[in-house]
Amino acid sequence: MTYGDLLGERARLTPEKTALVWVPEGARFTYAELDARAVRCARVLREALGLAVNDRVALLADNRVEYLDLFFAAPKAGVILVPLGTRLTPHELAGILDDAAPAAFFYGAEHAETVKALRQLSTVPHWVALDQTDPSDRTDPSDPTLSELAASLGGVSPLPLRGGGAGGGGGRGPEDLHCLLYTSGTTGKPKGVMIPHRQVIWNGYNTVVGWQLRADDVSPVFTPLYHAGGLAAFLVPIFTIGGTVVLHRGFEAPEVWRTIEAERCTVVLGVPTIWKMLLEAPEWETVDLSHVRWLISGGAPLPHYLIEAFQRRGIVFKQGYGMTEVGVNCFAMTVEESVARAGSIGKPLMFTETRLVDEQGAEVPVGEVGELWIRGPHVCRGYWNNPAATAAALDADGWFHTGDLARRDADGFHWIAGRQKDMIISGGVNVYPAEIEGELLLHPEVRDAAVVGVPHPTWGEVGIAFVVLQAEVSPGELAEFLAGRLAKYKIPKEFHRIDALPRTAYGKVVKGELRRYSLPP
Repeated sequence: MTYGDLLGERARLTPEKTALVWVPEGARFTYAELDARAVRCARVLREALGLAVNDRVALLADNRVEYLDLFFAAPKAGVILVPLGTRLTPHELAGILDDAAPAAFFYGAEHAETVKALRQLSTVPHWVALDQTDPSDRTDPSDPTLSELAASLGGVSPLPLRGGGAGGGGGRGPEDLHCLLYTSGTTGKPKGVMIPHRQVIWNGYNTVVGWQLRADDVSPVFTPLYHAGGLAAFLVPIFTIGGTVVLHRGFEAPEVWRTIEAERCTVVLGVPTIWKMLLEAPEWETVDLSHVRWLISGGAPLPHYLIEAFQRRGIVFKQGYGMTEVGVNCFAMTVEESVARAGSIGKPLMFTETRLVDEQGAEVPVGEVGELWIRGPHVCRGYWNNPAATAAALDADGWFHTGDLARRDADGFHWIAGRQKDMIISGGVNVYPAEIEGELLLHPEVRDAAVVGVPHPTWGEVGIAFVVLQAEVSPGELAEFLAGRLAKYKIPKEFHRIDALPRTAYGKVVKGELRRYSLPP
């Protein structure tokens, strides 16, 4: 048995169960069929391309079945997968390739122009197209396709074991790497998070237990698979319990609603931006949601008006918390708690330890805000080729310093207060943007909001608010609204109306762009 071969183990247990529905083509795959594809893909990596254990394999593509082939082939072949962000420029991607030094690069035809430019910036031994295209349409006519390489090997055959154990050269022990997931780089150079097999498997088990997933659960995945949330938030847990994943190429609200209804999806993960678009889609008024057990949001704070809108339809709406470095699922709550404690991310999952500390590393009292530290078997191994960044984030006792600020109540429920780097120190007092944003979103005409700190000659820093409005509201009216809810020093000194907040693919506001907008030239 290969450690980390989650798909192979699930196929052994429930081979005929439907594992995947590929929405664009209406194709369905059992666990046995999907595992056979992954075995064939692993043979391509090892035999056709001659890759060695722990070689890196880069992948640039939109969501597709071949993405899963490569993800689940990696542990079978003992290689390390490097998913690449589809929104990055060739220059940004070249920096990642320089760091990861992949031995092979797989690409989808939809990104052919990016790959053509990238080939001028980076040297990779093997370039492989995922699509059955005419050679003249490939980034290089000599590039083979994945299917051509697989056909050259003949029929599917079992892969022989190659060593094993952490550090033993087999790429199959719990500490050996499954993938490198590069951070978004919105605040600096992207870092490659080292995701070991242990983290992937533990995420699957603990999410199943903590979120009480079931073998009859059906879940759509429409968020990008290059992100930890796409791969690990529901894909791995659903496959762990033997449910069914419904895979979309990308997000289109009408298609998502139609598919949720047609496939009778039971549990759905999204980010706040997606929930807002789904709420505004015409299908929202008539879609049948009787089969949905609950929805869950992550990636960014969830506005209360969205929770309330879905609750009015009788839908349970939970919130979660996670990050690439510590696993995308770290907290859980029951259905009842999701209503009684709306806005909370819940309690830590089983065997997940948390601390909330001040700048000196001392525990803060209940109800006060501190930096969230997390420790457990779902924490990464640090950053690839970056021991300094690893040491700064992961201490000698195994605590990962998340940089997120949070508070907890006497019952152990946690609330996120924002990023440590986003905290505003105004007149020597800490101001948490997430608190202000949460209050702004309670205004009936505010649909989105973000608060950033900018330098001030008297107070050191002051808050500036950016708001997306659905009707005209003056800055004075917004300030007056907040005056009845927040201390005076927390109220932003300026309010700027904006058409849309700059966000990453997973819903996080890129506050660096807002700061640049608000500062004088």
